[in-house]
Amino acid sequence: MRSVSATDAKQRLAALLDAAQKEPVVITRQNREVAVIMSAEEYEKIRGNNVAEFDRFCDRVGARAVSRGLTEKKLADILKD
Repeated sequence: MRSVSATDAKQRLAALLDAAQKEPVVITRQNREVAVIMSAEEYEKIRGNNVAEFDRFCDRVGARAVSRGLTEKKLADILKD
């Protein structure tokens, strides 16, 4: 993955945006990674994967809760003020 300083990124934003279409580009400030520029397509892929993974996690947790006897009434009681 390519890496550039924040100063270089400011000066060469158009070129950086072009490069980000091919691979993510890390922006550094004072030798620390502070940001990543990536294509919108890559971002949507990652975001979609995270949503799908979270949905699977919720399904697993819900199934375990039901198998251990959690009902909607018990959940409502737990969540009461």
